[in-house]
Amino acid sequence: MSAESSNLSNIEHRAVIKYFVKEGKTPKEIFEDMVSVLQESAPSYTMVKKWARLFQQGRESCEDDSRPGRPVTVVTEENVRKIEKLVLADRRIKLWQIAEELQISKERVGEIIHEHTNMRKISARWIPKMLTPFDKQRRLQTSKDFLELVGDNIDEICDRIVTVDETWVRQYDPESKQESMQWTKKGERPPKKFKVQKSASKLMATIFWDSEGVLLIDYLPKGTTMNGQYYANLLAQAREAVVQKQRGKLSRGVLFLQDNASVHTARASRKLTTHPTAQI
Repeated sequence: MSAESSNLSNIEHRAVIKYFVKEGKTPKEIFEDMVSVLQESAPSYTMVKKWARLFQQGRESCEDDSRPGRPVTVVTEENVRKIEKLVLADRRIKLWQIAEELQISKERVGEIIHEHTNMRKISARWIPKMLTPFDKQRRLQTSKDFLELVGDNIDEICDRIVTVDETWVRQYDPESKQESMQWTKKGERPPKKFKVQKSASKLMATIFWDSEGVLLIDYLPKGTTMNGQYYANLLAQAREAVVQKQRGKLSRGVLFLQDNASVHTARASRKLTTHPTAQI
């Protein structure tokens, strides 16, 4: 099998299983081989075992056995369009909800979604917060300014940078991965979800790091306020961490990368960040 064959129908899956059975492979070996090539499109191990057993017993057909009763006619272009419209209107809609809406079986709904609309359900990707258009524009301009500063000396500049940032360490009651799953077409970006239900318990962490790794992590003691003097003390500790962990960095001049929080621009902080060996 090749990477180009990574999107196969059920019948094609069975044909591959049949081939491997005739090669003498076990169901486990067949499953592992198919997963290594097809990845998320591979059939389940249960299906591989079922059809491997049938082929070992002498079955030749890869088609489903005919069933008594009315022939299946629900997989029509009209139903495909209806189901795709429902899914695009509500990316979190469930199979049983679509089945009830259209009065067809959940199995047929799943077949249409996976094989005819080329969609799958994946979990939302966690991001810290939603950026406004102004935030995005400001970040774009900051990036352009940085590129202008770097010029042709990207390695030298990045080696001199020490970044600092604060974050709240909280407990959350986020949406579960199962709850956040949405239908998406292949090639579409995964959905995003945002922080919800912040807990009352939190702890501020201040982290200093450079291109080699973390230099210093400070956890603000409970009941203490982050102010200019406290931050200035952290800068002094960060400077000592640079001396201990990145010898020679100070002599080349450190570029401190930080935001414009009030504690960062306080007089006590500026005294340290305007030192000849440090720039903002």
